[in-house]
Amino acid sequence: STRASFSNVHPSDNEILEEPPQSFRIVSSASQARRKSNIVKEMEKMKSKREEKRAQFSEIRNKRAQEFDSSCPNWEFARMVKEYRATIDCRPISMNDPIEEHRICVCVRKRPLNKQELAKKECDMITVANRNTILVHEPKVKVDLTKYLENQPFRFDFSFDEAASNEMVYWFTARPLVQTIFEGGKATCFAYGQTGSGKTHTMGGNFSGKTQNASKGIYAFASQDVFLLQNQPRYKAQGLEVYVTFFEIYNGKLFDLLNKKAKLRVLEDGKQQVQVVGLQEIQVGCAEDVIRMIEMGSACRTSGHTFANSSSSRSHACFQIILRRKGKLYGKFSLVDLAGNERGADTSSADRQTRMEAAEINKSLLALKECIRALGQNKPHTPFRESKLTQVLRDSFIGLDSRTCMIAMISPGMSSCEYTLNTLRYADRVKELPRNGIAGEANLMETENEELEISKEGSNCNHEQLSEDELSPHLSSFREAVTRISELEEKAIEELKEVREKMNNCNYLLDMAEQPEYDLEAFVYQAQCFIHEGSQSFLSLKDTMEELTLAMQMEEQASKHLNKRPFQ
Repeated sequence: STRASFSNVHPSDNEILEEPPQSFRIVSSASQARRKSNIVKEMEKMKSKREEKRAQFSEIRNKRAQEFDSSCPNWEFARMVKEYRATIDCRPISMNDPIEEHRICVCVRKRPLNKQELAKKECDMITVANRNTILVHEPKVKVDLTKYLENQPFRFDFSFDEAASNEMVYWFTARPLVQTIFEGGKATCFAYGQTGSGKTHTMGGNFSGKTQNASKGIYAFASQDVFLLQNQPRYKAQGLEVYVTFFEIYNGKLFDLLNKKAKLRVLEDGKQQVQVVGLQEIQVGCAEDVIRMIEMGSACRTSGHTFANSSSSRSHACFQIILRRKGKLYGKFSLVDLAGNERGADTSSADRQTRMEAAEINKSLLALKECIRALGQNKPHTPFRESKLTQVLRDSFIGLDSRTCMIAMISPGMSSCEYTLNTLRYADRVKELPRNGIAGEANLMETENEELEISKEGSNCNHEQLSEDELSPHLSSFREAVTRISELEEKAIEELKEVREKMNNCNYLLDMAEQPEYDLEAFVYQAQCFIHEGSQSFLSLKDTMEELTLAMQMEEQASKHLNKRPFQ
C-alpha cells in the first residue's frame, strides 16, 4: 500500500516526459505573441524618436549652416571657435601696456591668414586672449564622428595678434635689449617658427610681393635705436664705433653674406673664445648704411622649396650690431632669423640634401633651446658645442650681462594647427611659465614628451613622440650617419686641398726639366719624393671617400627605416 501511495504522489518517468496538453500550448504561444508585439512596439517607438532627433539635428545643422559660409569645408569648427570666443573677454596687447624687464623674454606672434589660406577658406584656429595668453583650438573628431575642439592655452611674456605691427613687436621684444649692449653686455633676439609663419617678415621687413622693405624690420629698428643712443651725451663721450656683420649658417657651415658668401671657419683660440675666421665687420655711420647692408645680405641668403613656402629660408641668418671702443669689443647685439622647420612627414620623399638640411636645422634648434634654458636657470654648464649656431653665439649665453629674447611665429590656419602646437611647445619649454587666467576653463594638455617635437619636424623621420633619452635605434642611426657624413665631408675637402698643394710641386718639376742644363739626379730624386707623397695623399683621400660613401649609404638606409614607421 505504501508503494501504491508513493506511485500516486510521484508519477513515473514515462509520465514526466509526456507532452503538455494542447490547451496549455495554445496559451503559451499566445503570451509569446503578446510579448513579441510589445517588443516590436518599443523598438518602433525608439526608431521614431531617433528619426525625430535626426530631423531636429538636421534642422539645427541647416540653420547653423545658413549662418556660416556652407562652402567652407570646416564651417562647423569655425562656428565652434566663434562660439568659444564669445565666452571670453579678449584684450590684446597695446602700445600703452608697460614693458617688463626679462633676462629671457619669450613671446609669440600670430600672423593673419595669407592669400592661399583665404582662397582655401581655412579657419582661424588661434585666439590671442590677452597680452600673455594664447589659445589653440585644435580640431578633433570622436569615434562616432562627432566634431569638437580641444582648447589648449599657452602663456608667454607677450602675445601679439594678427593686428600687431612690426613696430609693436619690436617695442616689447628687441628694443629693451638695445640698452644692454651700451652697458657692455650681449643681447640676442631669435625669430623661430614654422616655414611661412612670418619670421623673415618680422626680422627683415615687410614684403610687397617679392620686394622686402628692409626699413620696416627688427634689424633696421634696432640699428636706428643704436645710433640714437650712440649720440646721447653719456655714450657719445665713450667713443663707441658701430660695426655690422651678416652671415648665414647652412648645413653646419658659415657663409659671409656681406662678402659674396665666402666660406668661414669657426675656431677656438687659446682663451677658449670662439672666433669666426674671415668674417668681415663693416663700419657704419647711420641707419641708412645698415639698411643697405641688410638688403645686400638678404639677397644672398640660401632658400629652398618646402611644403609650406616656395621660397623658404633654409639657413639661420645672423645679423650682428657690434660696438667697439678703441678697437676692443664693447657690446654685441645678435639678431637671428632661424631657418624654417618642418616635419619629416613632409619631406619623406625628399633627397639627401633636404634631409641633411632638416637634420642640421633640427640639431641646432634643440641645442639652442638647451642653451637658453641653461642661461635662464644659471646652470654651470652650457652645451654650446652641440651645434655651429650655439657655438658662434657662445658669448651670448655666458655671463650675467647676457639677455635673450625669442619671438615664436605661428600660422593661424587649420592646416597648420599641428605645426603651430609644436612651435608653441618648443617656446614653452624654453621658458616654462605657469598657465593661469583662462587656463582653468580650457583643456590642459600634458607636455611631458615635447623634447623631441622639433626632431619629429626636421629629421625626415616619421617617429613617435619620445623624450631625448628614449631615442629609437633608427633615429640614433640616422643622426650618427648625418654627423659622420658632415665630419667626413670636411675631412675630404681638407685632403683635397693637400693634394692640390702637392700638385704645385709637379709644376715645379716641369719647369725644372725645361731648363737647358738641369740636375738630372735632383730631378729624379724630387720626382720620386713627389710620387711618394702624392700617392700617400691620394690613398688617404681614397679611403676617406670610401668611408663617406658608406656613411651616405647608412644614412639612406636609416632614412628608409624611419619613413616606414607610422606617424602619430
